[in-house]
Amino acid sequence: MRLTTSALLLILPFLTAAQQQKPLSESLQSWIEKAKSYIPSADTAPVAATAAKAANNNVVTLKSSNWQSVLSPSESADPSQGPEEWMVLFSGGNKSCYGRCARVEKAWNESIVLFAADPTAPHLAYVHCDQSPVLCTTWAASVPTIWHIQLPVPTADQSRPATTIRKLGLNTTTVTAGDIVKIHAEKTYEKRPVYEGALHPFDGWAARAGLNGPLGYVLYAAANIPSWAFMIVISMGSRYVMSRRTGGGQARPQQSAPLGGAPPANEPAAR
Repeated sequence: MRLTTSALLLILPFLTAAQQQKPLSESLQSWIEKAKSYIPSADTAPVAATAAKAANNNVVTLKSSNWQSVLSPSESADPSQGPEEWMVLFSGGNKSCYGRCARVEKAWNESIVLFAADPTAPHLAYVHCDQSPVLCTTWAASVPTIWHIQLPVPTADQSRPATTIRKLGLNTTTVTAGDIVKIHAEKTYEKRPVYEGALHPFDGWAARAGLNGPLGYVLYAAANIPSWAFMIVISMGSRYVMSRRTGGGQARPQQSAPLGGAPPANEPAAR
């Protein structure tokens, strides 16, 4: 059967469309796969739930009422094994972290799952500065940070060496669970200086004097006094000082006897 020229002209558009059908389908498939990459996988929900459950089971929440009892060497601790290793996350919500700690919280929960598989993992603790503001003020802790603490074990003579603390800041936009795990696994905390401030919770002057608790409440109260209250106090103080300088400092004139009259009462009359 021979095809005429007119028939070929009619069939040509369909042949061209058939040849382009495969590339078009491939392009469409690539677009679909690209779109899927922007959609969270359905498996992330169980992983997040597992991480949150592990956080509740393996992490101690520190408060002003329990941190001293929690951060103390266990009775079975062996001094020959060295200090106990702790990692404490200081985080917060809208008040203390301005809503920027969501990624940090997620990375922390995921790292707990990884630490659970490590027999040498450190002890883990958590402080929410919106819920425990006095404790964060007492420790002068900023958020979000991880405090790496090497808690010494008392020796046979009951002496306790100094507690080593290093502070590690966390990037709220790029931090991952791997970054947190590396603090212990690769000892990245050693790159940070040892904290030796006056508000050191174990060895600072306030801790040695037993003033950690009262000082924390005083600092927290001072930090929450509104600025206008300070201005009122300063204004009243300056007015008092100026009144003392202008009125209270002038010498009082001596009383003199009136002309031609009697002498003052405290002087005897002339005979």
